[in-house]
Amino acid sequence: MSLDAVWFVIIAVFWTGFFVLEGFDFGVGMLHRWVGRTDTERRVAINAIGPFWDGNEVWLIVGGAAIFAAFPDWYATWFSAGYLALMLVIVGLIIRGVSFEWRGKVDSDRWRSTWTWTLTVGSALVPFLLGVALGDLLAGLPIDSSREFTGTFVDLLTPYGLVFGLTLLVLCVAHGATFLSLKTTGVVRDRSRSVAGRLAAPALLLVVVVAVWTVTLSAGGPWRIAAAAVPVVAAVASLAWRRSASEGRAFAATAVTIGGVVAALFANLYPTVMVSSTSPANSLTVSAVASGSYALQVMSVVALVVFPVVLLYQAWSYWVFRRRVSGPTAPSPASVR
Repeated sequence: MSLDAVWFVIIAVFWTGFFVLEGFDFGVGMLHRWVGRTDTERRVAINAIGPFWDGNEVWLIVGGAAIFAAFPDWYATWFSAGYLALMLVIVGLIIRGVSFEWRGKVDSDRWRSTWTWTLTVGSALVPFLLGVALGDLLAGLPIDSSREFTGTFVDLLTPYGLVFGLTLLVLCVAHGATFLSLKTTGVVRDRSRSVAGRLAAPALLLVVVVAVWTVTLSAGGPWRIAAAAVPVVAAVASLAWRRSASEGRAFAATAVTIGGVVAALFANLYPTVMVSSTSPANSLTVSAVASGSYALQVMSVVALVVFPVVLLYQAWSYWVFRRRVSGPTAPSPASVR
């Protein structure tokens, strides 16, 4: 396998890892207002992801940086085409991070309610917009022979991209609900299990639709079909394990589901990195937009040194904070608006 193909796989791993790890963070951020009806209950939900959320965002940063270094023309075309959408992603990440830090700074119901809503909105905005952006890579955007995006903002709203973004949004909520049912106790856990159960069937339907659509848009082939089938099988397993109250297995299955959806997109995209809807000849391919071999060699050495350290640190942090976060065992009559 050539180095440019290796780096395409590495980038796919980064984006897949981001949605697997940050996906449940997004889900908790969207759900905490509803699974927690008092400030104490909402703190339980937030504390469950407290040690992880900022570290998980490293995968997004590294994934974007890897595209910039390994495939600069892909980075230039994709990021310039989605400039406005990516700015909204950054805004979503900022208000989400600020919400974690500021919601407890003032002892006021109105203050906490404001930052509760910003956390909810930011957590929903980011996975949906990133999902649309990823879906557009395969759906196709107007790109000319100079690798310039020639469309408008409306052209970014492709039907496949919108469905792909919606699928990731729903899967993040389901992933977050399953995580809370695994990591919390009391009423927060009970409500999270209820949400996860209600979302199981819609999530499975969306995964099936995206899997079929993904293969339809690609060149096909047995291994591409197999890649698209993985999240479907995982979604079915998640549904079965959730009904049997096997929370650990259900969480693993939702992780494979959301990761499988992203990985299947990259598998069906290769050897293209960005499809042109103007002309197939204008599509960006791995070999055409890759950096020089020396640059890829240096990057590979750095990745071999740094990547295992990041994995070990994250594995250690998850092990240290593996216990459940205790919460109220019965609903409180008071509620925070």
